[in-house]
Amino acid sequence: MTELIRKPVRERADAARNRDRILVVAAELFGEHGVENVSLDAIASRAGVGKGTLFRRFGSKSGLAVALLDAQESELQSRMLFGPPPLGPGADASTRITAFFDTYLDLLDANLELVRLSETTAPGVRYQIGSYCLWQRHLAILLAEARPELDAQGTSHLLLAMVDADLQQALRNSEFTSGRIRGALGEMVRRVLEA
Repeated sequence: MTELIRKPVRERADAARNRDRILVVAAELFGEHGVENVSLDAIASRAGVGKGTLFRRFGSKSGLAVALLDAQESELQSRMLFGPPPLGPGADASTRITAFFDTYLDLLDANLELVRLSETTAPGVRYQIGSYCLWQRHLAILLAEARPELDAQGTSHLLLAMVDADLQQALRNSEFTSGRIRGALGEMVRRVLEA
């Protein structure tokens, strides 16, 4: 019996242009008006595409947020895995954990509304996102090295709970400054690493 092998479908040039245009327009509109204040209709209209094109490509505003975050998260992943210390290999595990949270807070500061939208579309979706799974696994490996007596899996999830986008938004709405959040988070991470 012969098997039918399907070749990957190549994206048409016009579809790629539409995708790129939608992402550029979405980033512009989100930057101008905030993520919550921009409709998919407004994005489609300014991008010069039909709403159906946008929905087929991204599915929802959350899907659009994930696509906008993809390049930044991929860059962070690359720096974690292959970049120079302190975030990348070559520094001790405790230093790398601290550097991860500093760098992740930079990403949140620049993209909090997008990260929040990507994490809150359904209960538990945050824990299924590929980037979250990588952050958690990375931290668990480093924690096992830095503090072998800890439950590295559980502790990594609990540490990541402190940078949950919903929590970060609530803190900022309660007049916590970015500096205050960084200080408190840094202290919690230090206590876990030094105990």
